[in-house]
Amino acid sequence: MPNKLTVVCQQHLVSMALESMLYEVSVNPKPGLVDPIDNGTHPDMNVFMFIDSALSLRPYFEQCVAAALQFNDVDLTKLFDAIRPAGIEAERVMFKATNGVNTHKGAIFSLGILLTATAYQLKQGGSRLSALSKLIQKMLTNLIDHDFNRSGLTSSHHLTAGERQFIKYGFLGIRGEAAAGFPTVFEHAYPFLKERSGSINQRLLDTLLKIVQFADDSNLIKRSGDPNILNQVRRQVQRYFDLGGSQTIDGYQKLLALNQTFKQQHLSLGGSADLLILTIFLGIKENTVNSTHNIV
Repeated sequence: MPNKLTVVCQQHLVSMALESMLYEVSVNPKPGLVDPIDNGTHPDMNVFMFIDSALSLRPYFEQCVAAALQFNDVDLTKLFDAIRPAGIEAERVMFKATNGVNTHKGAIFSLGILLTATAYQLKQGGSRLSALSKLIQKMLTNLIDHDFNRSGLTSSHHLTAGERQFIKYGFLGIRGEAAAGFPTVFEHAYPFLKERSGSINQRLLDTLLKIVQFADDSNLIKRSGDPNILNQVRRQVQRYFDLGGSQTIDGYQKLLALNQTFKQQHLSLGGSADLLILTIFLGIKENTVNSTHNIV
């Protein structure tokens, strides 16, 4: 018989999701992104808007946990199908909270999946991260075929940036990352965060830049109009790490210079920021980020 999560545990899961989003927006200085001291290349946003946006999503995250607890089918793709309408409604709620500004559309998709999978895994009595990644893969088995049906995409006049990049470059973007079980997060970013020393802000800054080295950030491609931007930015990020990252004077100065470059070129790491949120969530779950939560 599957384990039942207590009401307190369910609320902890929801709070962890919100905490992850608030941690991410608090990290600074993030190249091109919104944080407490800078709005990066997003003149229509600020940190207070991100706080309002995150808090507006509590009902959505509660729905994700509830869907996981109520799910009893062997076909895990139906679990993803169960939360997708809630995600669409969550986008509407977010836009209402931000007066039409897209602050967390990517996080609604990615964090909703991770939260749902985590709740379901805990309900079943499991907790291993490798198994959690595989569970997500099973949930999203049909995602790429469903969302990237070429005939459906080419006939639409309202394509997302990710859909346009799939048609133009063959990039799967965040859908591909999710369908593969978020390998950037589970195989690279979280292990890196777990071993990194320094303050929370330093560790999360470095983790964000580590994510950039592995993720095909659709936001970078959208802003630049050129997929070669990925390798260009990765070379700059490698230089940042060669200089010691956020904990050295030279590394920190490189980060500030990168932020200025992003502003001049109107670039943003929005996709990487979403993956940082997922990494923080895992860190809170595993008690490797400053957190008092204990849900296992």
